Amino acid sequence: MKVFVVYCHPSEDSFTKHMCDAFIKGITDAGNEYVISDLYRMHFNPVMSEQEYLRDAYYRNEPAPADDVLVEQAKINDADAIAFIYPVFWTEAPAMLVGWFDRVWTYGFAYGDKTMKVLKKAVILCSAGNSIEYLEETGLLESMKKVMLNDRLKGRAEKLDFIVFDQTSREYEYRAQNWEQNMKRAYETGKNLFE
Repeated sequence: MKVFVVYCHPSEDSFTKHMCDAFIKGITDAGNEYVISDLYRMHFNPVMSEQEYLRDAYYRNEPAPADDVLVEQAKINDADAIAFIYPVFWTEAPAMLVGWFDRVWTYGFAYGDKTMKVLKKAVILCSAGNSIEYLEETGLLESMKKVMLNDRLKGRAEKLDFIVFDQTSREYEYRAQNWEQNMKRAYETGKNLFE
């Protein structure tokens, strides 16, 4: 089985990078394959052009999507599952990942006369500075889930999962105290993805 990992973090020195590495190790230790789009390292262009907007706004299949978009769409259709790994910025994914959805979820691929396959699983692994209790009490966790699971991923995978690694900001003692536990959780998520 193959997993397409969409990774989005501006720094190589981050909890999220370590989480991504542990998740990928789990995938490969289970005997599965992966392909990754590291959006910052590949300098993915997150800005939708006017031409792209007009194509989708008028529900047209022409002109064809840009080459970089077609590459991402091919990675999806060549995979059995997709994983999004990112830090939470202001209750949302980083702008680079939001722009990835804007450009890759095109008419004729992700909606309309869809050519996007329905994946076996889609999983979100995100790191958050706030505690899970705060995110739940304020309704922010529910908001994040609604956007990712009920809008962006709804109907595009048979199973959906949303995992938050909380209090991962450097100022929290919790981050260091629970490092190994969190890395194990990321690893196990990758290892058991298809179970």
